Amino acid sequence: MEKTLVIAEKPDMGRHIAAVIEPKARNKKTHLEGDRFIITWAIGHLVGLAEPERYDMKYKKWNFAHLPIIPHSFQLNPLFRTKNQLDTIADLARKCHMIINACDAGREGQLIFSYIQKYLRLHHPVKRLWISDLTEETIRKGFHELKDENEYKYLTSAAIARSEADWLIGMNGSRAFSSKHRMLLSVGRVQTPVLALIYDRMKEIEAFISTEYFQLFADFVGGATVYRGLWQGPRIVERSQAECIANKVNGKNGIITNREEKETKEWPLKLYDLTLLQREANAKYGFSAKKTLDLAQALYEKHKVITYPRTNSNYVNIETIPFMHKALDALRGTQYDQYLEKASKSRVHQQNKSVCNPAKVEDHHAILPTNKKAGKLSVDEQKVYDLIVRRFLSYFYPPARYLMHTVLTMIENETFKTTGKEVLELGWKVLYEGQTVSNSVQDEENIQEWKSPFSLDERASVECRETLIKKLETKPPKLFTEGTLLKEMENAGKRIGDEDLREVMKDSGLGTPATRAGIIERLKKVGYIELRGRSIAISTKGAAAIELVRGAGIDLLTSPEMTGLWEKRLSEIAKGQAEIGPFMESVKKFTRKIVDHVSKQSAIPQIQTLADHFKQSDLPGCPNEGCKGKIVKGKKGFGCSEYKGGCRFFLWKTFMGKTLTESMVKNIILKNCTGKLKFKDKQGNPFSAKIILVDRNTGKLGLERMDE
Repeated sequence: MEKTLVIAEKPDMGRHIAAVIEPKARNKKTHLEGDRFIITWAIGHLVGLAEPERYDMKYKKWNFAHLPIIPHSFQLNPLFRTKNQLDTIADLARKCHMIINACDAGREGQLIFSYIQKYLRLHHPVKRLWISDLTEETIRKGFHELKDENEYKYLTSAAIARSEADWLIGMNGSRAFSSKHRMLLSVGRVQTPVLALIYDRMKEIEAFISTEYFQLFADFVGGATVYRGLWQGPRIVERSQAECIANKVNGKNGIITNREEKETKEWPLKLYDLTLLQREANAKYGFSAKKTLDLAQALYEKHKVITYPRTNSNYVNIETIPFMHKALDALRGTQYDQYLEKASKSRVHQQNKSVCNPAKVEDHHAILPTNKKAGKLSVDEQKVYDLIVRRFLSYFYPPARYLMHTVLTMIENETFKTTGKEVLELGWKVLYEGQTVSNSVQDEENIQEWKSPFSLDERASVECRETLIKKLETKPPKLFTEGTLLKEMENAGKRIGDEDLREVMKDSGLGTPATRAGIIERLKKVGYIELRGRSIAISTKGAAAIELVRGAGIDLLTSPEMTGLWEKRLSEIAKGQAEIGPFMESVKKFTRKIVDHVSKQSAIPQIQTLADHFKQSDLPGCPNEGCKGKIVKGKKGFGCSEYKGGCRFFLWKTFMGKTLTESMVKNIILKNCTGKLKFKDKQGNPFSAKIILVDRNTGKLGLERMDE
């Protein structure tokens, strides 16, 4: 009897499929063989685009004169570490009359299978298994509804176009910059714009000069109600002004000049796509994007408790609604049992556009729990699973309801504004009691929340019992975390200045949900970025790379415009709305442009010299009286460029356990102090203080403690 070869993407997936279609299959380590099916796997990519030397041995050495390298037709090579598994697939294919492509249901899964098929010259009839989870029910249904592989030909074309385009830009860009400047520099059509985002954020922070300002609060008593108001007026920049107003109103009676009440609702947050899940796991648990993806993939493949995670959708199709109802029932008897009593299936239906929106679902719907009960999960797997389950459960709950109060209180002709919300019904937020969760403006700073009714007689006078002055400072943008960087990558198309192009790219970003984690990991691997706790900082090498690319006059390579447009065009190719030929011609044209521009660029002998040059240009002049030197950054700290002429000004890199950033150095030199920082005394007690410049001639520093 002739058999059918099933090629899954990974071993776990293959074993899950075998358990359904060939439960008595014999385990042969590299595959599972039953009476009708042989199930094997690809272990990710087994075949990739060939290196340049495959086309001509002269390309083995990186030589600028040989660029650009643009193959007439691309060739494939097996990956060395998995060559044995590729040979296994070739041997098994000879025994079978048909093949089922069971790789991941997405663009990358199509590429993996297509390259295997092409390299091994497999001419079998091919069917496609396209499923979103690995439960027995879904696998069985998927095999019952197998599609013809030809139905996915456009998606395959898009996958191949993406692969070849990235090869052209990455291979030629990296070789051009590296050979021209005699240093190893990695360039890519997605990684370089992402690196530019990090670089630009660092520059914003370095250029930022903070300013002090003060907020004045007054606590009022009206009947049995105590409430706090914020003084309304131009920003207060002098403490004396705040103190003057505080003295004026303290202990005086005032009146309510305006009061408004409005009931508002907060609906559940969006169901998870992969990027949103990665962002929240990073914010809550500090997980890297790659770690979250790996955990989600394990929950999908190994435990079968969530649906396909590499999705870019926050919604579901109509046919998914019954699946969600079954998944809800499956949570009975689990740790989530307490939440099922108030969960109502009637809230999840096809007319509920916040959950069911087929127009916004492409290859896969949002990430959901399956109807399989979770067994023994690792601690980190449980954390990611819990995020997914609670978000899923929230849609079976009513909205959170609040009564928003806005009160204007006038006292001695000074106006104070109170904004607060009175909880009427927690709704879905009972799932997150004790956690910070919000999707609206209602949780901004200075908005109060009252658990009991807010009662106030607006006809009666109120008394100002106490005032409070808070000293604040304007803050620079924060360094990216992996979570905030993922959000920036996702929304990159919305940041473009050209209105028409921005509209075209409103749904495009840098990379895809499936590739963004890999891009960040790649930037770490090549030494372009480094982690400071959870924050991402650009390295000297990374900063130099961006300066070189922009210095060559090919800013488009650092912009989201190009990669966003490419992703849009790839999406059109995948839908059969665009041809692969014109797209690849535009890529080749841009490849030639990169090489041409780099050829005209002046060579930089050392990356450290380059990076120091750019960094030094942003620092202020030496504060030493009469000195005309510039402050420059060295290995041990910040010193004056005129040190050979006798200038003694120097700031050590660290002071009292704090590492001085360029932004802090600017403030020290220009304002004689940093912003407020946290320190600990010898007993370990925390206190706030500024680092101050004690001696402008030598750079001696001191501390100025601040009142909390």
